[in-house]
Amino acid sequence: MDQVNRLAQVAAAAGPPGNAGAQAPTAAWDVRLRKLLRQGDSRFELDVNFRTSAQRVVIFGPSGAGKTQTLRMIAGLGTPDEGRVVVAGQVVCDTARGLFAPPQARRLAYVFQEYALFPHLTVVQNVAFALRRGWTNPDKAVEHESVQRWISAFQLESVAGHHPHQISGGQRQRTALARALVTNPRALLLDEPFAALDKGLRQHLRNELKALQMQLQLPMLLITHDDDDVECLAQEVICMAGGKVVEGSEASASRQERPW
Repeated sequence: MDQVNRLAQVAAAAGPPGNAGAQAPTAAWDVRLRKLLRQGDSRFELDVNFRTSAQRVVIFGPSGAGKTQTLRMIAGLGTPDEGRVVVAGQVVCDTARGLFAPPQARRLAYVFQEYALFPHLTVVQNVAFALRRGWTNPDKAVEHESVQRWISAFQLESVAGHHPHQISGGQRQRTALARALVTNPRALLLDEPFAALDKGLRQHLRNELKALQMQLQLPMLLITHDDDDVECLAQEVICMAGGKVVEGSEASASRQERPW
């Protein structure tokens, strides 16, 4: 059985993501954020505003553009000075109303650039950790049905008892994705997910991630400075520079809708 078929079975078993039973929202992403960052005498103003019905959105821009700060505030890991964030029809932040849902309540899966796997836990324990309350480690013999489904979906059975340093870069990424998806999130956020991989593996995993998103129909927001990520994954591109969304001659690549 190939991986796409495995993912199809997991998607059917897990049910619809996040806001199950709700009608499809007009906009998958509705983001307005402002934040003034200070460090010593330096000031950086983040002012981001975009709204789109596209499910696969790529925020593209050079290092220092404010992409990661934007992603962190969408996830609830940073606090805007003012703003509003709506994901898949759910308002998770609205400073005008005093609403700031904590990260856990937002049901947004976050895959960090270096994956942030726990080095002392096995692959299956890392996946199961997302379902734990508090900071106690899962047992090595994890038998949770959802954990086993995602381990199987990403073909990690043979390395389930291995630690992160014992597996390949691609397997580490799949472990991070399994951990993110085991909680049945509302949407998926990814911070430069291919930056730590060699070039040959990147395209294979881009195709794998695209197939996963299309199978699950899960809204996905990815940040990158790599044109190849945009070409493969973006239904819509949000270009950033200097803390702002830019278009036209200011953009490194045009913001555009893609039909695939």
